[in-house]
Amino acid sequence: MKEKVRYTFIDLLRGWAILIMIEVHVFNAFLLPELKQTGWFDLLTFINGLVAPAFLFVSGFAFQVSSGSKLDDMRKFKSSFWKKLWRYVSIILIGYVLHLPYESLSMIMNKATPLQFQNIFVVDVLQCIGAGLLFLFALRLIIRSEKIYHYALIILIIVLMIVSPVFWKTNLANYFPLIVANYFNNLNGSLFPVFPWINFILVGALFAKYFLEAVTKDKEEKFIKSITIAGLVMLFVGHFFYSGLIQDYLTIITPNPIFFIERLGYILVFSSLCWYFNKWRNTKKSFVLDASRESLLIYWLHLVVIYSTVWAGKSLEIIIGPTLIVYECGVATLVLMILMVLVAKVWGWTKMKFPKYAGKIAWGVVAILFIIFLTS
Repeated sequence: MKEKVRYTFIDLLRGWAILIMIEVHVFNAFLLPELKQTGWFDLLTFINGLVAPAFLFVSGFAFQVSSGSKLDDMRKFKSSFWKKLWRYVSIILIGYVLHLPYESLSMIMNKATPLQFQNIFVVDVLQCIGAGLLFLFALRLIIRSEKIYHYALIILIIVLMIVSPVFWKTNLANYFPLIVANYFNNLNGSLFPVFPWINFILVGALFAKYFLEAVTKDKEEKFIKSITIAGLVMLFVGHFFYSGLIQDYLTIITPNPIFFIERLGYILVFSSLCWYFNKWRNTKKSFVLDASRESLLIYWLHLVVIYSTVWAGKSLEIIIGPTLIVYECGVATLVLMILMVLVAKVWGWTKMKFPKYAGKIAWGVVAILFIIFLTS
């Protein structure tokens, strides 16, 4: 129990990230186009752009914390190996399912346009997380030495920062199938290709390594202070570098080292703020923690609510359209956040009260949806 409380700051970071992501999609889908041309929306876009790096960072942290157990069994391909493998692969599959243009296989085959087919293979944040965790998983199993494993992480972070701009200039769809090429750059529509986004996962794992060492040595607060200072330096250096050099630098996304360093600086500062908040409040129960524990469910469900064509064959994005003002988008965001947290609380309660049946319920729902997909 003590260990859980000690890492609550990471749960808070993930919880706030998933809640802000709801705001991201509501404002992107429903805000009036002319309001998106204002300066405040550029600032909001930059802030919203920190959500995905936060998710990636937390994923790397969680992997590192849990990766030390059953390593020998996983290297022998026992049941623990296949459970981990399926968990990461399922994250990727959910990402692709969310890109399906229709909830029916027959409609996809008969109505989907070439562009819609291409969009199915676009790499979003879930595919990036799944691919990054699979990569870390393989690295962890192959490299037996803890020291070499962590040195490898540092080297990979540096190398990926350097080579990412090269990959973004090369259309790998000329050499590989689109489903593979989309993992390397955004030339075919990918929002979160592994270059450079996987670096946030690697840094999250490295952060966890040094954090756990600090906890063991009873130097946790000293470590967090150092991280806070480092984060502030990184984000200020990033803003100083971009200032006056690149127009609209708040919203531009390019995989150069400064882009990565600036955003990592923000993530480190946000992590520290969550740590200090948890130290102050000793948070045990919170709607943010409820959202964090069921972040994957909330991520999937709120996208279904906004973008899925379950509303009489149309999505809310089409029915409502970009017609709302700021106040209305704020209300819609709040309503959707409340609904998602309620769903998270109900599902969390179900798993706690009926642990033997929760998994069966989840698989049952998946099976029903899959049958509907095949037969409708």
